[in-house]
Amino acid sequence: MKFLVINGPNLNLLGVRDKSHYGALTLSDIERIITKEFSDDRFEFFQSNFEGEIVSIIQKSEDYFDGIIINPGGYSHTSVAIRDALEICKIPVIEVHLSNLARREDFRKTSITASVIEGYISGFKENSYLAAVYLLKKRLSL
Repeated sequence: MKFLVINGPNLNLLGVRDKSHYGALTLSDIERIITKEFSDDRFEFFQSNFEGEIVSIIQKSEDYFDGIIINPGGYSHTSVAIRDALEICKIPVIEVHLSNLARREDFRKTSITASVIEGYISGFKENSYLAAVYLLKKRLSL
């Protein structure tokens, strides 16, 4: 299977950001873990700090991928544009967050993007991504 893994703003700074929330790994470390754990699958990784770039790649995704894993970062709480692109998308999508959003600031507890996708995983640091791949594979094999 072929998956698109999208990471939003500031995730390029993993390893520098608050390790108690986000862990000590860099985004490159997480990408290596995913490809090693699921070596039979193919992954394309995309990170952007720009909302429009994320919208554009979601819009193109269904022609090239079986599913999407997205960590919209702060955009999960604010981006109607990303939410709308995900709602239109015809392949399954799972949202992930490294930190446990329920234990964070009030404004982080609501994800407007999560309401239009298969589901979301929050709080398991890099394992959130691994769980998402596993669940997408299960969902696609039904």
